[in-house]
Amino acid sequence: MHNTEEALFLPAWSVHAARWYRPVDPLAFGFAAAALSLLLVVVALLAFRRGPNSVAAYLFFGYVFAMVANALVPHLVATLALRKYMPGTATGLLLNVPVGLYLLHEALSQGWVDGRIFLWAAPAVAVGLVVSIPVFLALGRVSMAALHRLGRDRNAA
Repeated sequence: MHNTEEALFLPAWSVHAARWYRPVDPLAFGFAAAALSLLLVVVALLAFRRGPNSVAAYLFFGYVFAMVANALVPHLVATLALRKYMPGTATGLLLNVPVGLYLLHEALSQGWVDGRIFLWAAPAVAVGLVVSIPVFLALGRVSMAALHRLGRDRNAA
């Protein structure tokens, strides 16, 4: 739900928040949001299949950590600083934070992740996700341009 809210409303918001957020193309951002959502599903399935203390479990719970942090920075911070709602803040605070904190608590208490490893693995996954966003946006731009050319070529034929 969070990524859907962002995909629908963040591109228009980003145009007016240039100091805080670089304007994003709606189609490229939608592609990136969908890709990141699909990545979460794949990693969750792998974590369930591989089990506790697997690389997939650390990737999944690191992603969960990143989504909790994402609700606070940039969403809540930007909303407060700009005094204008940043799309994704409500779903981040009402869904990602409580569900994420619950999942992280359970992961640690049930031994899905070791706390000592998680202390460095979760921030590493979060940084990896932040770094991947420009890559997914670029892939989205390239994909949308290719689809546009394909449509144009079909119409010309």
